[in-house]
Amino acid sequence: MMVIGITGGIGSGKSDVLEYLHDQYGATIVKADEVAKKLQKKGTDQFQQIVELFGADVLDGRGALDRKKLSQIVFSNNDKLLKLNQIMHPGVKTEVKRMIEKEEKKGTNFFFIEAALLLEDHYEEICEEIWYIYVEDDIRMQRLKYARGYSSEKAMSIMKNQESKDAFFKNCDRVIDNNSTFLETTEQVDDIMKTL
Repeated sequence: MMVIGITGGIGSGKSDVLEYLHDQYGATIVKADEVAKKLQKKGTDQFQQIVELFGADVLDGRGALDRKKLSQIVFSNNDKLLKLNQIMHPGVKTEVKRMIEKEEKKGTNFFFIEAALLLEDHYEEICEEIWYIYVEDDIRMQRLKYARGYSSEKAMSIMKNQESKDAFFKNCDRVIDNNSTFLETTEQVDDIMKTL
């Protein structure tokens, strides 16, 4: 089984590429953010640590984690973002490794992991390749405003907390340019998949 990491800044179109890989190639797709959501459920170790660090202000009316409130706090405070990542990422990586083992036993051919922090969390240790979905900042900004309804300030605050494109170019094995039409993007993906 081939384990491949997919990364890129917010609004780069990672989810669209992953959906295509799943539909066209039967690839197993795991999103680190979805794994983190499960690990943040009420009663988990991570949930307890987050509440201890941030206080009851990050809880909703039912006592569950309010991820929107939490993201507003961490994306305006680098120190708190770092502390949240220290709580979450070891557990996420352990869970991803468990999922890889499970898929290997099933005879899966391709396993794709998507995370914005693949480089920072050293996923090259478990991935045979890391692909970077590249999109210019102004296009990402437009997509975030249109598709997610983000304000310019919110989009900018998230983007400035992510790796620079230079770091992605330097540390990723392949680059997929997603600045143009999605058809052109899928042609690049098909060319890569033919070589694997």
